[in-house]
Amino acid sequence: MSEAEQREAIREVLDESAFYAARGVRPPAQRVEAPQVGVAVARLAAATRHELLTFDDPSGCIGQGVPERMLRHAASCMHDAVARLPDVRQITSRHGLAQDEELGTIAWRQGGRARVIPAIPFRLGVLDRKVALLPLDLDVFYNGMLVVRDPSVVRALLRAHRRWWDAGDDPAAGRDPHAPPPHLVPVLACLNEGLSDRAGATRTGLSPRTYARRVAELLELLGTTHRFQAGALAARRGWF
Repeated sequence: MSEAEQREAIREVLDESAFYAARGVRPPAQRVEAPQVGVAVARLAAATRHELLTFDDPSGCIGQGVPERMLRHAASCMHDAVARLPDVRQITSRHGLAQDEELGTIAWRQGGRARVIPAIPFRLGVLDRKVALLPLDLDVFYNGMLVVRDPSVVRALLRAHRRWWDAGDDPAAGRDPHAPPPHLVPVLACLNEGLSDRAGATRTGLSPRTYARRVAELLELLGTTHRFQAGALAARRGWF
């Protein structure tokens, strides 16, 4: 089934749910407008106790002008979920995973699990197999969302997630757990050469702010606050 066919299938399921909800047979979906999305997602995520499933691709949000503060809020919610919940499974695209190195919205390095597919069909969150979150446009939660509690819709979304999970690749497969994270390797080389932050940012093509964040992340990973010690500690780990 193509991406367009999957999106159309979800719209049909939602239309059917709305038809029966209008007749009092099924629970109606709750519409959340854009300004309230962040608060609503945080509240619902905090109430989740067992499982969180998502389709997410941070690169799409970046391309559609979602503010960085919203992306960082989403990453913070995800890290909290991974710390609390027994099972967090995220599906993203390979491009999305690469774009997410700094934000960490796809929290597979923090204890969650992830699968990578060519492109996600739509954005999605399913909480405890009881509540589903869908963007109004199926693309970006920042533009507004639906909170769906209709069991028929939730089951359809669970099937879609399971199908793509089974078809996806594990980003952790084949990765040396003792090697430095790929996005920090260029920063490590700059520190080893004694480059200033400005020179390092220019060398790596990063903004000064992003470069400084990655330096801080690298130092924390090495267990030091001193840049001059970073090279020696990295050498002891065999990173050179």
